[in-house]
Amino acid sequence: MALDRFTASNRTALTKLAGLLFLFLLSHPDSFGQSRKYLVLLRDKANSPYRVDQPDQFLSQRSILRRQKQNIPVLERDLPVNPGYLSQLQQTGAKIWFTSRWLNAVLVEASEATLTAIQQLSFVKGLEFGRSLANARISVADSVLSSANEVDTPGKFGDVQPLSYGSSLAQITQIGVDKMHQQGYHGEGMLIGVLDAGFQNANKVAFLKPLFDEKRVLATYDFVKKETSVYEDDSHGLSCLSAIAATADNQLYGTAYKASFILLRTEDAASERQIEEANWLFGAEYADSAGVDVISSSLGYTQFDDASTSYTYQNMNGKTALSSRAAQIATETGMVVVVAAGNEGNNGWHYLSAPSDAASVLAIGAVGTTGQRASFSSFGPSADGRVKPDLDAQGLGTTVGYPTGSIASGNGTSFATPLIAGLVAGFWQAHPRLTAAQVTDALRRSGSLYGTPNDQLGYGIPNFERASSFSGDYNALFVYPNPFSDGQSLAVQWGEIQENTPLDATLTNLTGRVVWQNRYVSPGLAAFRLPNLNLSAGVYIMTLVAGDKKRTLKLVKQ
Repeated sequence: MALDRFTASNRTALTKLAGLLFLFLLSHPDSFGQSRKYLVLLRDKANSPYRVDQPDQFLSQRSILRRQKQNIPVLERDLPVNPGYLSQLQQTGAKIWFTSRWLNAVLVEASEATLTAIQQLSFVKGLEFGRSLANARISVADSVLSSANEVDTPGKFGDVQPLSYGSSLAQITQIGVDKMHQQGYHGEGMLIGVLDAGFQNANKVAFLKPLFDEKRVLATYDFVKKETSVYEDDSHGLSCLSAIAATADNQLYGTAYKASFILLRTEDAASERQIEEANWLFGAEYADSAGVDVISSSLGYTQFDDASTSYTYQNMNGKTALSSRAAQIATETGMVVVVAAGNEGNNGWHYLSAPSDAASVLAIGAVGTTGQRASFSSFGPSADGRVKPDLDAQGLGTTVGYPTGSIASGNGTSFATPLIAGLVAGFWQAHPRLTAAQVTDALRRSGSLYGTPNDQLGYGIPNFERASSFSGDYNALFVYPNPFSDGQSLAVQWGEIQENTPLDATLTNLTGRVVWQNRYVSPGLAAFRLPNLNLSAGVYIMTLVAGDKKRTLKLVKQ
C-alpha cells in the first residue's frame, strides 16, 4: 500500500504511539524467588475504558488508515487489556511484562504462591497451554546454516542507474525485483516490521548506512530484555534485514531498500524457551498498532527441550501453535505476513514450522539459483492439507550482510523470506488499491507452479510482472478464499462500487434462512471480511447489493 513518505510529524506521532503502547508495561520489585513466566488468559474486556469507535486511543493513525482502506473494522479483540484487571494482577505480587490485545492475555512473572492467587481472581480464565512458558525451548529454525567468502571491504553506496547488483543479481532477478526497481518501486512509503533474534551492529555497518542516515528505522523494541535497543544481540536479524534494506553497489541491493522499518527483537537466540512465541505475539501486535504494512519473520517453532511440550506435525494446522494463531490474526488486521517455512528438510521432522502453518501467511521455502529446492527447506503441506510452503526464493547461497560489515553468502529459508517480504512491499507500492488478501493472492498466483503446486515448493517462485498482470482482476468482484474456513475467513471486495456507496451483504443457507447480514459504508474500498459465524460446513449463498448493482455468490464453508 503506497502511502505518503514519513515526515517529521509522522515520526512524532509514532513516538507518541510508542508511549501509548507501553503504558501497560508495568514494573514490580525484583524479589520473586523461584518465579516463572505465565501467559494469563482473561475472561473478558468488561468495563474497559477503551472503545472500538475511538481506535486512536490505542492504534496509530497509520494503523487506522490501513484498516479503513481495506474496510477492516476495529473489533473488541483490538481493545487493550482492561487496566483494572492489570492493577488487580499486580496487587497479587505478580510482575507484569506485556499484554496481548488479541488474546486478552497478560504475561506475568510469578511464584507458585502468587500464581495460586492469580488463578483465584474471578476475571482469570486460565493459562496458555496450562503451564509456564519458560520451561519449554524453541529453536530459531531458520538460523544461518552456513556462510562463506566473507570479505571485510564494505561496498560503496548509492542508487546507481542501472543498479549494479553484484553477487545479489541472481536472487533479485529470480523473482523479478529488477523489473520492479526499473519501474521505480523500491519500497518508498512502505513500512516493514522485522521480527527476529537481534540486529547486531545494524546501526553501524556501511551497507545499511542510508537506512539510518535517512532515519527510516522508525522504532525498535526488544521484547526479551524489555528495552528499546536491538543492536547488541544476535546478528541473525541483521542478515535478514540486509536482504531487504542493504545498498552496497556491485555487491548487494535489498529487494525494498528504500522502505521504512520497525525492528523488533522477539527471540532469545541464547535460549530455547517457548516464551519466544509469546514475544512473537507481542511483536506482531506492536507492528499492527504502529501501522506496519508487511511483517517479515525468519523464526520457526517445532521441537522443545521438554519433549512433553513439543509440537507434533498434527499441531501444524494453523490453529494450535501460539505464534500461528498470532500470525493469522495479524493478517486479519490488514498486514501481509511473510514467514520462513523452516530448515528441517534434511532431518527427522522435515515438516514446516509454526507460524508458517497459519492459513493466510506467506510461508517461504528456499531454492538455489536454478530454482531447484534446497535440500534443507522444510516440506508441507499443513496438517490439515493446505498447500505449504506458499512461495520460494533463493535461500541457498543468498548474498547477505554480516555484523562485521562484510557481505557474503549464507543459506536458510531465513534469507529467502526477507527477499519475498521486499517483493511484497514493492508490489503493494505499485498497486496501492489492493488489500492485503489480494496482494497475498496475486503473489501466490504468480508462482511458477501455481497450476500444479506440490509439498516441496508450494506454488513455486513468484514474479513481480506476473503478479502485476493479475492486479486488474481485483477491480471487479474479488472473493477469497472460496472454500473458506474458520481458520481462513472470507474476504470480499467489489471494485466496481464507488466510494461511500452503501454495500448490503446477506448470507443465507440453502433453505433460504438468513444467517448473517450487514451494511458497509466506507470512504475507501467496498470491501469487508466475513466474521466468524461458527457456520456448519456446507454451501451458502451471499447476495451483494450496492446501488443498482446486485451480485449473487455461491460459497462453500469447509
